[in-house]
Amino acid sequence: MDRELEEMQFLGLFGIYAEAYKLIFKLRKIFTQITLALILPLSFVFLGHEKISEILYWRIRYTEYKLHRTPAGTPRFDSLSDIVSSEWSVYVLFKAVYVTSLLVFALLATSAVVYTVACVYTNREITFKKVMSVVPKVWKRLMVTFLCTYLGFFAYNVAFAVTLYLWFVTLCEVSIVGPVVLWIVFVSYAIGFVYVSIIWQLASVVTVLEDSCGFKAMIKSKNLIKGKILVSILIFFKLNFSLGVIDSYFRIYVVYEWGEIGIIKVIGIGVLCFLLLLKLILFVLVVQTVIYFVCNSFHHESVDKSALSDYLEGYFGDYMPLKAKDVQLEEYHL
Repeated sequence: MDRELEEMQFLGLFGIYAEAYKLIFKLRKIFTQITLALILPLSFVFLGHEKISEILYWRIRYTEYKLHRTPAGTPRFDSLSDIVSSEWSVYVLFKAVYVTSLLVFALLATSAVVYTVACVYTNREITFKKVMSVVPKVWKRLMVTFLCTYLGFFAYNVAFAVTLYLWFVTLCEVSIVGPVVLWIVFVSYAIGFVYVSIIWQLASVVTVLEDSCGFKAMIKSKNLIKGKILVSILIFFKLNFSLGVIDSYFRIYVVYEWGEIGIIKVIGIGVLCFLLLLKLILFVLVVQTVIYFVCNSFHHESVDKSALSDYLEGYFGDYMPLKAKDVQLEEYHL
């Protein structure tokens, strides 16, 4: 198994995909259970909120329409005004519940999948019961990493907004230079956004498997991704493109009910999108974990498997994350 981990540095795009499929097939029973317990509600929340949001939004717009056609100062106007305020409160509350639920299930699913894959690479016996007992013990660390990433994205977007403002007050009316600079700014922003997103995804795996979390995990992730950034970008775009296709079909045919295709076809498309999203989320989480081991192997950082195994066992006692010293730098002689 050590030899296999050493050779992971040579995995490219399709090699990483093949490794992920092999892991899913090898542990299809456990991954099916994880999917039903965590990824299924995550997918339901993600897709379901779009339909419910659409219903709530247009209900508010209809009430506002009636409000605008009612003379001000009348009892009916006051009543409709109260209804609009109440409906907006429900809408905002629903969005808050959605974001919270999405985040919780995403963190729990990440914990479960990363732990399961790590058990495979350390030849540990793994059961669904063990996985579910571990999940609650690591989600707080993942939450810290998520919050730090959120702060990073917030600062990045603020810097982008400031840059746009400076462009507007200095180069907006310059005929040639202005558009060129604006194009460069937008391209740079998009590249930076993708780069930070990739770092965040790998940082989630680092958080589960090492003693780093928050900004430390992001720094570790940034260092690991060097040398494999092109493959990571390709995977990021391919998987997010797949997510976009699923979401677009769901929005067009289920949320907006475009084309009047009939309720049976709407339900069929909705179920199909739901099943595809289940498979995609599981695949994405497994791929992220595989990339972690690929990057470690590429940088000749050999994970001490006995230490990792002890750490995994520690989930059932005192929580002892894998320390940085247990990821040792060594030269491979192939």
